[in-house]
Amino acid sequence: MKNIKLYISILMVVLLTSCNSGPKKPVTTSTSGTITLMCDNSFENIMQQEIDVFEFQYPKAHILARYLPQRDVIDSLMQLKTRAIVIARDLTDAEKKELKKNKRIVRSKMIAVDALALIVNPENTIEMISRKEIGDILTGKLTEWNDVEPSKMGDIRIVFDHENSSTVQYMRDSLMNGEPFGPNIHAQGSINGVFEAVKKNKNAIGVIGVSWITSDMRSGEASTQDLVNQLNDEGGVNMAEFDNSVKVLKVMGNTREAYKPYQQYIYDGRYPLFRQMYMVIASAGGSLEHGFFSFVTSFNGQKLIMKTGVMPAVMHPQIVQLGE
Repeated sequence: MKNIKLYISILMVVLLTSCNSGPKKPVTTSTSGTITLMCDNSFENIMQQEIDVFEFQYPKAHILARYLPQRDVIDSLMQLKTRAIVIARDLTDAEKKELKKNKRIVRSKMIAVDALALIVNPENTIEMISRKEIGDILTGKLTEWNDVEPSKMGDIRIVFDHENSSTVQYMRDSLMNGEPFGPNIHAQGSINGVFEAVKKNKNAIGVIGVSWITSDMRSGEASTQDLVNQLNDEGGVNMAEFDNSVKVLKVMGNTREAYKPYQQYIYDGRYPLFRQMYMVIASAGGSLEHGFFSFVTSFNGQKLIMKTGVMPAVMHPQIVQLGE
């Protein structure tokens, strides 16, 4: 009888222990776990390197990145589908207030100054263009290359990546004075589509983030270990060179001088088509989102951004003599 009672007691303890154990929740820290990051697709080249190096240094961290038009990225944060985004502007006060109403701790910081490059087919004879001419082309006031300079190139075809992209929004806000787009605007559906359109059409002009036209990003030859080694090197960062499969135009701002989107000219404002790049998280301290945010805004994270041809927020460029 005693053996039976002892057996029942042991069985009850086992059953209670089994019921209370349940499936263990995955452990998430600032350097481990899994998160989703939504990023403006014009910044994919920049953020993918940040993710690769971060995951290499912290093997238990997994950042699932999705690259979308900016409007979709912001919607995903506001609809609480993600806690980390990268976009071409800061959140508005109203957006931050709405997230706080949903008990989200919001933190945002400018991480870089990006430039928009204008690319044309190498056979196009044009070398430079002014901000005013760009605005007039976008609104349809200038429709042929001959309206810009003597040329036999014919009609101008403007190509963007997506109709809801941040590059479209920048051009609308900065150069068009509230006027609608002209009929010569075409959305290619992807960044690569912009390149292909320019390579195939001698009369096309593409609008693209500067990180997409640097040779460092184009080659893809450096391994993640190489990138880590370069970050740990105390030497400077070499200036990224442009992709020679397309021609990068000089742009004239408020002076008579025109400049290409090199980091030095982005930094000192001589290249006029620039915008800010923000990382926003809506997560508590100690989370993986917070850990990745800290990495991107750290010295090494900013040094990695400089390698892409974009101007990091907290680092100054090396001043070199450019053959312009």
